[in-house]
Amino acid sequence: MFCPSPIPETEPPRDCPLCPRLAAHRDAVRAEHPDWWNAPVPAWGDPAAWLVVVGLAPGKHGANRTGRPFTGDGAGPLLFRALATHGLAHGDYEGRADDGLRLDGVMILNAVKCLPPQNKPLPEEIRTCRTFLEDQVVALPNARIFVALGQVAHQSAVKVLGGRLPKCRFAHLAEHRVPDGRILIDSYHCSRYNQNTGRLTDDMFDAVFERALELRG
Repeated sequence: MFCPSPIPETEPPRDCPLCPRLAAHRDAVRAEHPDWWNAPVPAWGDPAAWLVVVGLAPGKHGANRTGRPFTGDGAGPLLFRALATHGLAHGDYEGRADDGLRLDGVMILNAVKCLPPQNKPLPEEIRTCRTFLEDQVVALPNARIFVALGQVAHQSAVKVLGGRLPKCRFAHLAEHRVPDGRILIDSYHCSRYNQNTGRLTDDMFDAVFERALELRG
């Protein structure tokens, strides 16, 4: 089920206690579904990545179940189709951590490592988990372009990259260049809700990765 992290030294422990509400929720879901992953979800992708995708947090029936980011729920098919379309993923996505899919030049991280109730982490939980995001970005020295999926991921990415939120307003396809030259591109989150409501279309999502490739040169 579980795909090991390519940067294991940056991961929290399986029973991370730092956010009591998330730890209690994790215990409750473990009791309900003991065969699921039910732990902080590790980074996944290419350790030589030039592009980093920052998501929000594991979904209950997605990454929290499978142990791999964006795997097993409604967000994964759109993300991995877009990556494959642009030559950034290879293999067949089948919604399992052992489906053989691999990323090329891309790493996927989350702003929050553990499943939050109702998919809504509290501000203090986002702040607490940011230390892991910081460590993982440091561990990816080739990463120069970042894609933030949604506003929470945007805010965490801006802070980790050394930008200033008042100058970096979230909007789909907005670009933000931080002082050291790294670039953050915003996207609406590829959640099933955003897809179903038309807030995010395939073409809109493709445009994000087309722009990332243009910026890479």
